[in-house]
Amino acid sequence: MVDTRKTIADNLTRVREQVAKAAERAGRAADSVQLVGVTKYVDAAATAALLAAGCRELGESRPQQLCAKAVEPGLSSAHWHLIGHLQRNKVRATLPHVDLIHSVDSLRLLKAIDSSAQEHGKRARVLLEINCSGDAEKHGMTADALKSVLPDLPDYKSVEVCGLMTMAARQGGSQVAAQNFAALRNLRDDVARECPPTVVLTELSMGMSHDFEVAIREGASIVRIGSLLLEGLH
Repeated sequence: MVDTRKTIADNLTRVREQVAKAAERAGRAADSVQLVGVTKYVDAAATAALLAAGCRELGESRPQQLCAKAVEPGLSSAHWHLIGHLQRNKVRATLPHVDLIHSVDSLRLLKAIDSSAQEHGKRARVLLEINCSGDAEKHGMTADALKSVLPDLPDYKSVEVCGLMTMAARQGGSQVAAQNFAALRNLRDDVARECPPTVVLTELSMGMSHDFEVAIREGASIVRIGSLLLEGLH
């Protein structure tokens, strides 16, 4: 019988070591990369085991699942990240539970988040999602769209835009992933000169279980890892 808590704890230790080594190879400090443990494929008990092992930054792709887990008594100390698509009609219910939204892909969504944040009396932390792969199935702004919205960002007083997020192309392996991740970093560096003073694009959320080492090499400050943390459970 699988010992869920030990398996997850061992997986977390191994993944943290891999993240640290990838950072070291890139000439960076291990603590310059934040690990978000993605729990979308497991129940609250397995999620609690990951939290107990020391991974407080937890990610969900669907707002409903995030909200359900966020109110579980055993998960109250988690910091929740929404890493999947967010519809405007789900913003109000999601916002009280989430620490960082990775997937803001339009001004309309940003406006909805700002309005809801004002209602809740909080400041919402978000990343702008960029489609660096050109994959029509993926969400995200184009580089040109990002540049066009930059001047409007200070208008949203209850939103803090912290950086950018992307996903690598489904096809092409690590070489294409590296190109996609480098494109996000270069875009961030390019628009930094044009950003309003109140907008600081510090964070780059990119890289998952199969490509996080490439993402770290290309400058990721946040990696979103799920399957590697859950190996051996089934």
